[in-house]
Amino acid sequence: MAKILVVDDSPTETFRFREMLQRNGHDVLEATNGADGVALTLAEKPDLVLMDVVMPGMNGFQATRQISRGVETSHIPVVIVSTKDQETDRVWGRRQGAKDYLTKPVDEAMLIQVIDGLLPR
Repeated sequence: MAKILVVDDSPTETFRFREMLQRNGHDVLEATNGADGVALTLAEKPDLVLMDVVMPGMNGFQATRQISRGVETSHIPVVIVSTKDQETDRVWGRRQGAKDYLTKPVDEAMLIQVIDGLLPR
């Protein structure tokens, strides 16, 4: 069972992710913006972060960059999950340090497959 941080400003999306993750045996932490996501990652050291892109204040690309380049958090995989589905968004997300990029609405089986592939055995 992994501890997964969901960073998304949509209560509906956060609820969906929480339901999927808990159904698959994971503990869920939640943050509603990028800055809180970075702070919670530092404080809680989750096993993985699911990051939205479009959020008020610090966006998901900026938060991903801080987490993936942070001394204490660079080992934590970040998966961007966004409605932004252009190839340029995917490339930019990976350049910020994201390990994968999924487009909403996310298929549960695909989400769990990506998470399982990134978590240590």
